[in-house]
Amino acid sequence: MKAPPRLQSLVEEGLIDSVVRQLMSGKEAMVFVVRSGDNTLCAKIYKEATHRSFRQAVDYTENRKVKNSRSARAMAKGSKFGRQEQEAAWQSAEVDALYRLAAAGVRVPQPYNFHDGVLLMELVTDSGGDAAPRLNDVAFTPEQALAHHATLIGEVVRMLCAGVVHGDLSEFNILLAHADGVDFPVIIDLPQAVDAAGNNHAQRMLMRDVGNLRDFFGQFAPALLSTDYGPEIWSLYQAGMLSVETPLTGHYERAHADVDMQAVLREIDDARAEDAARRLRMAGG
Repeated sequence: MKAPPRLQSLVEEGLIDSVVRQLMSGKEAMVFVVRSGDNTLCAKIYKEATHRSFRQAVDYTENRKVKNSRSARAMAKGSKFGRQEQEAAWQSAEVDALYRLAAAGVRVPQPYNFHDGVLLMELVTDSGGDAAPRLNDVAFTPEQALAHHATLIGEVVRMLCAGVVHGDLSEFNILLAHADGVDFPVIIDLPQAVDAAGNNHAQRMLMRDVGNLRDFFGQFAPALLSTDYGPEIWSLYQAGMLSVETPLTGHYERAHADVDMQAVLREIDDARAEDAARRLRMAGG
C-alpha cells in the first residue's frame, strides 16, 4: 500500500522499505505493518492525545523529568509549544519504558527506532505468523488462565523491580504471542507508564493493573477472584524485599486503620473512568 504521509519520511530516511497494511487504529495511535529489509516490523504513529483528561495526564506524568528547561516552563504554562512538548514527552515515555523493560527481561515488543513521532518495533505474532491477538479476543481453559495469570503477575513484579508501573494494564493491551510451540503474553502500550518510586499514584495504579488481571482471568478460573496479589507485591516492594524470585501467596492481611474516604472516592472515580474507557474500546472493536 502507499505509505501514509507520517511514514513517508521513514521511507525517505531508509528506515523502512514499504508499508504492508494498517494493523489497527485507535484514539491514541495508528499501527501499520511495515517491511525493513528482510524484517517485518510494526510502526506506531501517535495521534494527539486529546482524549486524556487533564487530571489523568497529571497523574501519569507526575515527576517525569524534562531535560530542556524552556520546554519545562512552557509545559507548566500550558502554551501551544508547551502542549506540543507535553505530547512529545508522552510519546518518548513509551520508548524509554520499552527499552528499559526489554533490558530487564520483561516481555514487551523489542523497540528499534523512534523517528518523527513514529515508533518502530517488533511485530508480535501468533502461531501462523500473523499479528498476535489481544487477550480480550481469546478464550482460555482454567489451566491456561491460571498459567497466563501467573506469568503476568511475574511480569508485573519484574517491571516493578525495574522501577516501572504500567498504569493501564488490562486484557486490551496484552497480546498472546506464540513461539517455539508455546503461547505467552506480551505487554504493549506503555506511554502512561510511571516511575514506581517517583510517582505518588504508582501504588494505586499497580493495584488497578493487578486487579484487572485478576478480574479478566477470573472469568475462566474463578479461584483467582479471591486472590490479593496487588497489596502483597506493593508491601514487599516498599519493604525492599521484592525481587523476581520472591515467592508470592496471593493473600494479604490488611492492618486495621481509619478509612481514608478521599482515597475511596478517588478509587470509585477511577473505576468508573476505567469502565467507560473499556466500553469504548469494546465498542471500537
